[in-house]
Amino acid sequence: MTEQQRAGHGHLVEGYARILTDTCATGRRLSRDELAALRAQGERAAEAGVGLRALVRDHLTAAQEVRAGLTGAAADHLLIAVSQAVDAFAEGHERAQRLAIRKEEAARREFVDDLLHGRSDTGRLAERAERFGLLLSHAHAVAVAEGPEPYEDGSAVTRGVESALIARFGHRRILLTTKNGRLICVAPGDQGEFLRHFAKQAYGATEGGRVAIGRAHPGVGGVVQSYEEALNALEFAARMGLDDPVLHAADLLVYPVLARDRGAMADLVRTVLGPLQEARGGARPLVDTLMAYFDSGCVAAEAARRLSLSVRAMTYRLERIHRLTGADPSDPVDRYTLQTAVIGARLLGWPDQPL
Repeated sequence: MTEQQRAGHGHLVEGYARILTDTCATGRRLSRDELAALRAQGERAAEAGVGLRALVRDHLTAAQEVRAGLTGAAADHLLIAVSQAVDAFAEGHERAQRLAIRKEEAARREFVDDLLHGRSDTGRLAERAERFGLLLSHAHAVAVAEGPEPYEDGSAVTRGVESALIARFGHRRILLTTKNGRLICVAPGDQGEFLRHFAKQAYGATEGGRVAIGRAHPGVGGVVQSYEEALNALEFAARMGLDDPVLHAADLLVYPVLARDRGAMADLVRTVLGPLQEARGGARPLVDTLMAYFDSGCVAAEAARRLSLSVRAMTYRLERIHRLTGADPSDPVDRYTLQTAVIGARLLGWPDQPL
């Protein structure tokens, strides 16, 4: 062994030469205690940051020195002893590596949970964030992707999206993780291309899932706020039947405003749309008619196509709504009231759910 090796991590092979000499002299296999000592050496090497390749090289160098002093059957037995020894300290090295990875994963998961829920001391959370590549003194935005199945850290979908981000941007200040089966990406608020690329990759990887992007906000609390905005956008999109694959919370701000006072919204729906329940077949067909009418930009022909109706049948339904509610869908003032009530009905699940 060279002087440089002895001065470096030669202590990690301490006692190894003696073990080889003893086993070769007697022709025996390594004892349980000797194997345990070698596993412990492997663990210490991993904890010291010594790679398995370097560790094997040091042990082979030590074995060569032992080989120079052996003859006959003792020399022939050396390869068997070295094989046992290498297997033992490699096992210890790998065990320590797995433990370190599990600890790192646990620390990362704890940090993600604290970050997205605003738990933990702000200063301490900011310090931990730097370890994972985030500077929480800056503004950040959060994108949330959901698909037909739940996703976890290390899953094929998560790894694929992460690889695509790294290939495009390198190891920049982006945090990609999962939470409650969804993919989460936290990125600097002034670099929207990160989240746009994430949205594109997540949409493809989840085979038609949906992505929502919150607004950028400063500080630790800003990450929580942006995350909640993205979650709310997904929820409102599901309620409203929006089919856009990528949603921006900034474009949907009207919905949380309308939903903030549930009592007032329920009263509006009940007052404006309640009379539709008197129609043959109940309120549902006429509510669907209004939804299609407003979604198509108040173009009756397009709304009829969406509902697989004739234009004449569509016109009849709109006239029926006018008679029952007293509000004319073609009148700009009445249209605003009706459309707001329809949005409320969607948010509250009416008429399928009682108000």
